[in-house]
Order: sequence, then structure tokens, then C-alpha cells
Amino acid sequence: MRYRAAAVSAAALLCLAGATGLAEARPASLYAPSAMVFTVAQGDDAAATVVRASTLSCAPTAGGTHPDPQAACAALNATAGAFDGLLAAPDPDRACPMHYDPVTVTADGVWQGSRIAWKHTFSNSCAMSATLNGNSVFAF
Repeated sequence: MRYRAAAVSAAALLCLAGATGLAEARPASLYAPSAMVFTVAQGDDAAATVVRASTLSCAPTAGGTHPDPQAACAALNATAGAFDGLLAAPDPDRACPMHYDPVTVTADGVWQGSRIAWKHTFSNSCAMSATLNGNSVFAF
């Protein structure tokens, strides 16, 4: 008899919990998350000094601290999140000095639901600008 009372009480609690509208586990959005942090650092190793940084969120809407999130999201969408696709042949009309003063750019975060950790080092800031010419992702 004691077990029957416990079973009835448990069933009543489950019905009560269902009636109170407990949250179901479901995604908050139909879009896979895309939120990134971009940095530009002086140097080529872990001790590089971050000169500037920006955040970017692309799904479901473009936002973050990036000055032009719509253009940056469009550029990333054009490469399907392959960050090496952001690198272009240097502008042939731009001459850069041949001194080594490395600049490293990074992208860390989640792109369309996949974890991203990307880094590229340029020989100097001129080479970075020439290679990323017209690219809005690192224009912050």
C-alpha cells in the first residue's frame, strides 16, 4: 500500500511538472552559431602583443564590435569559413619593404557550429595589408 501511494504521488508530481511548462531542450535558433574574435598582433609567437581586436557574430544577424559586420560576414560566407580563402595574392601595384617585423592575425571562435582556431603571420604590416587588400574581415 505504501508503494502504491508513492507511485501515485510521483505520477501526480510528473503531471504537475508537465503542466507548469518546464522548458524542453531545443535549440534557441535554427541557425548554427557563428561568433568569432579576430586579433591583429605585433610578433609571431605566443608572446605577440595584441594591437587590436574585434568580435563578430554572423548568425542569425550580423553584429559585434566589428565596424562593418555585414561585409565581414559576407566575406566569410564567400569562403565557406575557410580562413585561408581570405588570403589573396599581394597587390602587384603595392611595393612593401623587405624588413622582418612580423604581424600575426588570428580568428578564434565558432563558425556555423564548428570550432575555429586560425592564425597567419605576415612578414610585416605592409605585407599584411597588401595580402588582405579589400578584405573586410580584418579591417578594424
